[in-house]
Amino acid sequence: MKRAASIIFRSFIVLLIGIAIGLFLADRIRPGFSHSGGKISKVLQLVHHDYVDSVNTDSLEGVAVNNLLQNLDPHSLYLPPQQAESVNERLDGGFDGIGIEYQLLRDTLVITQVYDGGPAMRSGINIGDRVIAVDGKKFSGTHLSSGAVNKVFRGDKDSLIALSILAPGEKDQRIVKIKRGHVDLSSLDASYMVAPAVGYIKISKFASTTDIDFRKALNGLQANGMKKLVLDLRGNGGGYLNSATALASEFLEKGKLIVYTRGIHEPRTDYFASDSGLFHNGKLAVLIDEYSASASEILAGALQDFDRAIIVGRRSFGKGLVQQQFGFNDGSAVNLTVARYYTPSGRSIQKSYRDGIESYRNEVSERMHKGELFSEENYLADSAFKRAKTFHTAAGRKVYSGGGIMPDVFVPADTTGNTQLIQELSDRQLFNAYVIDRMQPVLAGFKTDENFIKSFSLGNDEFDNFILYASSTVKEMDSNEIKASKESIKLILKAFAARYKWGDNAYFEVLNSSDNTLRKAIAAIN
Repeated sequence: MKRAASIIFRSFIVLLIGIAIGLFLADRIRPGFSHSGGKISKVLQLVHHDYVDSVNTDSLEGVAVNNLLQNLDPHSLYLPPQQAESVNERLDGGFDGIGIEYQLLRDTLVITQVYDGGPAMRSGINIGDRVIAVDGKKFSGTHLSSGAVNKVFRGDKDSLIALSILAPGEKDQRIVKIKRGHVDLSSLDASYMVAPAVGYIKISKFASTTDIDFRKALNGLQANGMKKLVLDLRGNGGGYLNSATALASEFLEKGKLIVYTRGIHEPRTDYFASDSGLFHNGKLAVLIDEYSASASEILAGALQDFDRAIIVGRRSFGKGLVQQQFGFNDGSAVNLTVARYYTPSGRSIQKSYRDGIESYRNEVSERMHKGELFSEENYLADSAFKRAKTFHTAAGRKVYSGGGIMPDVFVPADTTGNTQLIQELSDRQLFNAYVIDRMQPVLAGFKTDENFIKSFSLGNDEFDNFILYASSTVKEMDSNEIKASKESIKLILKAFAARYKWGDNAYFEVLNSSDNTLRKAIAAIN
């Protein structure tokens, strides 16, 4: 269930970008540099000057560079300017804009979230507002796309944008002038008390602000009586190495080795815990799955090696390579693998890529086909696991290298909410669309998220209405899939409704109410 919900809430494409990002050494990103003369450069010059047809040599150059890098390892790659900007923006903790989330519904932009403290919130923009015109020009009904929206709404800090807004239930538009500014992006998805004395924090990426975000959330939970913590790293594809080590310092005593890196051109570098941690002693469980990668594995591996946390879930992705970013003057960049990382016990958890990039990318799918996601015995029977080198934690427990972090408590994947139908409904954004179009009267009857989460449940009539609503977009729906997906669809609709009115904490609190992995983690630390 959680796996499906994670795909719905944070698209799988973003996850893959997170994994590809790997581990940037945040303080070592180099400025633009020039190409050295070589065969690639000369061939591109020949194409530019002598080829029979006109060719975009910049695009061709990017393809050539990326093909070269992908022959080295799966995580060395070329990023075109727009992608490089987007990737770095996610990890640097913000961007310049107005601070909204939206959905394009019937070629109209509907605002679905307004970021706390952002320019839009300060200007009086509300959830549910529709943008009809921008700077006096028609906007709704102009064949909108996410690219077109970003081009209009992003801009230089302090630049003005005027929006013609139509609020829900209103007939007259109002003009709202907004001065663009810096919008903070939190790397935390949720933070709330999940059980008596047990806090829950979900981290989506390891960005430059992750440790600050975490400390703020932790202080809030401790003020509410938290003594034990569940840290959710499922679906977290990684980010900055220094952010992972900073977070590890929150849990490990000063001087403990968190991780070390080493490469043929990179001497061994050790990273140790500082003495500024806020949670050195409380009981801790860490949730991981097959999409927990890179920096997530550094943190989970260090906590496991020192027996500091109980690792709950399924085997992590298996990315133990460190990338360094080299930027070009046109805004593009190369992420080049410069080292491997090792957990405190000496483990390298990088899975093999000897069979090529395609096989490497399909490895997680192969785990499903082999039954590993549903049975710990199937993983233990795998030949790669049998060949893995054995290491030991501080308490003498066996742990293994190669192929990711194996959890201490295995929890099989729940596929009941991961049907083809649910994936298609998600891809078409129909859950959020239905909340906007049909569930507003229901939401109006609840004043607090606590009351909504405890007392609201989606009835069969509402479910039938949703299927009818969705059938105008998804023309063919299998009746068996509808039946198999029914309870999951009800839960997901409730979660999207909660998020629409109360935000991410309410969304995850609804989804987590049926999360077996979370239940196992709470039981383990209790």
